[in-house]
Amino acid sequence: MFNMKVVEPRQLGPESKFNFKCYPGISCFTRCCSNIDIMLTPYDVLRLKRRLGISSHEFIEKYTIVQVDKNSSHPYAYLKMGADADRRCPFVVVPEGSEKGGCTIYTDRPVSCRYYPVGQGTLKKRDDAGKIVHEEFYFFVKEAHCAGFKEPDEWTISSWKDDQEITLYDGMTREWKELLMRRNLPNQPELDNKKRGQFFMASYDLDTFREYIFKSRFFEVFELPEKEIEEMKAADEALMKFAARYLKFLFGMEETLRVKREVLEARAKRKE
Repeated sequence: MFNMKVVEPRQLGPESKFNFKCYPGISCFTRCCSNIDIMLTPYDVLRLKRRLGISSHEFIEKYTIVQVDKNSSHPYAYLKMGADADRRCPFVVVPEGSEKGGCTIYTDRPVSCRYYPVGQGTLKKRDDAGKIVHEEFYFFVKEAHCAGFKEPDEWTISSWKDDQEITLYDGMTREWKELLMRRNLPNQPELDNKKRGQFFMASYDLDTFREYIFKSRFFEVFELPEKEIEEMKAADEALMKFAARYLKFLFGMEETLRVKREVLEARAKRKE
């Protein structure tokens, strides 16, 4: 999350141009890696836990804190910053008395780090057919210490996204990001602890979610193609994308899953 005081109040599009470069030796190197709240996406956690060779549960326990959004009751994972006054990122190393060092997990850094100094937002609106769509827009984050904007390298938002692999990251979490737009209904209770737990597990604790669906009666209840099930068994990325669909179904946002007919018939009989 950004301090709104450093957000330039100008909406940008994919072809908006800017100059920027960050590199070891620039006066502000790694200063943007301190005193900031970085909300993680499911793909961030997947890449980082794989990079560190630990389970998703271990990563969550060691490297994150949880903050519950008051508007949606969703529990989000944030990167746990250092306890020192600078609140430095745990993956950034700067040797004492040196301007060198840097990010130790750079190729697997979170998408928020990849976007910087660009920020990305989403507008929820209706198209000409009346269907709800999510329109992305961009803005600059201009902190006083940042000297990168003075460099000659020229970009468009689109070319910056490609260079920083942001297009890949955004594609991996596109469905999950739609969940960020969900809000508690007026005069309705907040999500209960069970649904909060389901949201957090399916979003971040992928190893536990894997056990949840493959070691339960999940596939006796929901109708899924065998090919999709096999893809989820083989690849975390496929499982992660399915988890977002599961949450949209759980919260009644979209009919992304189908309950088996025999299950529905059995439920109807019990009601009778």
